[in-house]
Amino acid sequence: MAQGPGRDMREDLLSRIDTTVPHSARRYDYLLGGKNNFAADRASAALLEEAIPSMRLGVQENRAFLRRTVDYMARAGVRQFLDIGSGLPTSPNVHEVAQAVDPSCRVVYVDNDPIVLVHARALLTSSPEGETAYLDADFRRPEGILTDSQFTDTIDLTRPLGLIVVGVLQYFLDEDDPYDLVSRLVAPLVPGSHITLTNGTYDFHPVEQAPMVDEIMRSSGLPMRARSKDEFTRFFDGLELIEPGVSVISKWRDENEPTPRPDPADVNSYGAIGVKKG
Repeated sequence: MAQGPGRDMREDLLSRIDTTVPHSARRYDYLLGGKNNFAADRASAALLEEAIPSMRLGVQENRAFLRRTVDYMARAGVRQFLDIGSGLPTSPNVHEVAQAVDPSCRVVYVDNDPIVLVHARALLTSSPEGETAYLDADFRRPEGILTDSQFTDTIDLTRPLGLIVVGVLQYFLDEDDPYDLVSRLVAPLVPGSHITLTNGTYDFHPVEQAPMVDEIMRSSGLPMRARSKDEFTRFFDGLELIEPGVSVISKWRDENEPTPRPDPADVNSYGAIGVKKG
């Protein structure tokens, strides 16, 4: 089983972490109730919560959507997963959900944030039958992920893969061309592979609220590109959507979740699973 960073590497990584500016992974951790965050992350989260009081609920629903989609993919027969932008370990992690269905499931986590790598050991636990690996890599270089030895030692691309890009796409602006990045990850996958994505949206915001949120994100150094339902659906071009198709994440196969379910305006994120066909 893969190992996390050693002591020398850990100290080097800690020295690279700037605690004076917010980071999306640490802010997400704070909103989930975690402890791996700093004052700048909490201040940034507070500003967002002032603009969107339901922000914490939206983050929690994003995590619940991830859990449901991984469970769905594992029950559909997917036995290996690639989690792009995994963020800080938050139980249940992808391998915990997948291996609860089949202990032989394999998972590769990908992130390029030093603080995530510091905590990577928590992502590298696994059932004896399965395997996990952590890859310090960037979504902007898909081919580098798919050809890295840690990936190829863990994942067999001749078999279906569950590709997960959850809570990430909104941080990639139009100039980053996230549609191309997703398509380059999907292209080498075999039929039967499942792709689960999310993206924040302003479709349910009051019109006057969107510029306020955009400005908060820009001023915090974390600009965001919310996308409409049509813009989000473009990510699944050439794929077959699993019912109920593109949906607010809190409504996607939520029949076993506590009721009443949140209003879409309190969640503000779309999600879906697409399947690559032959």
